[in-house]
Amino acid sequence: MTLALEAVTLHLGTRRLLGPLSLAVAPGETVTVMGPSGSGKSTLLDAVAGTLSPAFRLSGRVTLDGRNLGGLPPERRRLGLLFQDPMLFPHLSVGGNLAFGIPRGVGRRARRARVAAALAEADLDGLEDRDPATLSGGQAARVALLRVLLAEPRALLLDEPFSRLDADLRARVRAFVFDHAAARGLPTVLVTHDPDDARGRILTVAEAGA
Repeated sequence: MTLALEAVTLHLGTRRLLGPLSLAVAPGETVTVMGPSGSGKSTLLDAVAGTLSPAFRLSGRVTLDGRNLGGLPPERRRLGLLFQDPMLFPHLSVGGNLAFGIPRGVGRRARRARVAAALAEADLDGLEDRDPATLSGGQAARVALLRVLLAEPRALLLDEPFSRLDADLRARVRAFVFDHAAARGLPTVLVTHDPDDARGRILTVAEAGA
């Protein structure tokens, strides 16, 4: 499963914000897009995910395993997204948050088994009934990733998901995310302004707009 950008260019009004950018992200590979805040990194992820604001104009193609994603709504693109905020649903328990990510058609017993297995994998056994508000930053970050993985995405988009964690916790959560992405063979695009977070091939926004 390869995620490819073909001459992707973003404009804001008459101004070219980013691109043209072409790259292919292989299964299990991570490509990091770096640049300062406001340089278009997150907007690039919006374009890939299908959530680009109407204020921006996109040209070029985004494909996943050769399939053109243009025109598809976000929910049909099979992309997993992680943000700075874990964005866990406050009205659902930890288990409810994880179950939400599981595709429809999976029976109740199988859903419970998948949730329990995911929590065990992340050393979070027994937290199914916990209120997400009671989780530590590292626990919440791991639950957010597990929810994304349970949705069976075909690629990952990471929008500075480690930036609000302290240094020690940041290193551990970072390893957890990249290890799981690689183990599942997911092409991954990370945007960040922090070189400590960068993994794999690195592309700066200046290079993208050259």
